[in-house]
Amino acid sequence: MESNQLLPILDDWNLWKHPLPQGSVRSSYFQYLHKLTQTNQVVVITGPRRAGKSYLMRQWMFQNAQTGVNPAQMLMINFEDPRLETEDPFLFETIWNTYQSHLKPPAKPFLLLDEIQEIPQWEKWVRTFHELNKAKIILSGSNAKLLSGELATSLTGRHLTMTVLPFSFQELAGIRLGDNPKSFDYLNLLREMMEFGGFPEVVFSEAKREILLDYFDDFIHRDLIRRYKIRKGEDLRKMAVFYATHCGSQITFNSIEKFLSINANTAERFSGYLEDAFLFFLVQRFSHKLKERNKSPRKIYCIDMGLAGAISGRKVGDGHLAENMVFLHLLGQKTKDSLLDFFYWKNEKHQEVDFVLTQSGNPTQAIQVCWDSLRLETRKREVTSLILCLEALKLNEGLILTQEEEGGEKIGKHVIHFTPLWKWLLKNER
Repeated sequence: MESNQLLPILDDWNLWKHPLPQGSVRSSYFQYLHKLTQTNQVVVITGPRRAGKSYLMRQWMFQNAQTGVNPAQMLMINFEDPRLETEDPFLFETIWNTYQSHLKPPAKPFLLLDEIQEIPQWEKWVRTFHELNKAKIILSGSNAKLLSGELATSLTGRHLTMTVLPFSFQELAGIRLGDNPKSFDYLNLLREMMEFGGFPEVVFSEAKREILLDYFDDFIHRDLIRRYKIRKGEDLRKMAVFYATHCGSQITFNSIEKFLSINANTAERFSGYLEDAFLFFLVQRFSHKLKERNKSPRKIYCIDMGLAGAISGRKVGDGHLAENMVFLHLLGQKTKDSLLDFFYWKNEKHQEVDFVLTQSGNPTQAIQVCWDSLRLETRKREVTSLILCLEALKLNEGLILTQEEEGGEKIGKHVIHFTPLWKWLLKNER
């Protein structure tokens, strides 16, 4: 590309001539990004598309400008801009030269490179600029494996990573509920979030389903089919719809081969792609033996319940919706605590507990999700499974997350705590 073609594009993405939309400031992410940028490392922002990575970078630029940094010292470029010729091997060099000649930055610049995975061999350019100390670099991407693999190879020990997810329940409560909300306000908001999810644009739009379906197409075509050059794109889409319909259920790759006529090896590969794109996640069964974990069925969860509902075209049961909300909460915690992990538990009699949390590999908590805890048959089944899990893992206390029930119950030597899901989500936010 020529410099005169690039300059108008760069103008559109930066604060040099005009302000940019800021969106809702998500203070916890913003503060963490500010902390990371105080180091000498390359800062990497990952997470699903449309979760707010670009807005976070804009907010960071705006705040810097407000505190005295010259806007000409900051360069942001979104590599998904269709006007860019991303296959041009000299694109980085042309962008840099255009920026230097027209803006003449007064000090070491900040480079904010959004959706960097669109550029082939981007990591070599980033490494060179970092090693030569030409700029402070912040980059973002929507594919976990591509970024982690390329960074591990090219920037070992030179980068710090943060993950941005759709709105959490606590974030949305802070935005949507006024002062002194009541219990039913939180419960109603939780039900709304279970139906429509937490993607920022969707939260503030009336055309929720239409936007979510558009997101799904972007996930499938931009993040997966095009990136991995998948020839059987319809099989990938079919599998994603299957996963959306079975959130909270257990699957094996052999069962996918049976139900969808997709080869088990292909199903496993596609599942990895879906996870790398932050669309679906497969949770393993807890076991101290790695071989047993790998052989057992996985449980499926989606990055956003609104998205799962839009993809599947049907209403997912409230129990599975609530369970997926717990998963998303734990996923958010895991992004901030590298020692935390979580699994599901199941014994030989197929009695099951939804989540077992571990710290450095050691079980620390067992959590059961029971939306209809006041139904005696359901309550008995869930409590019995939780007690067996506690005994197997040598834990004294267990937690059951409910729709509204709150309290405690001592059963033998174990204590079972009942807590409304909305209250747990608020108390345990990090």
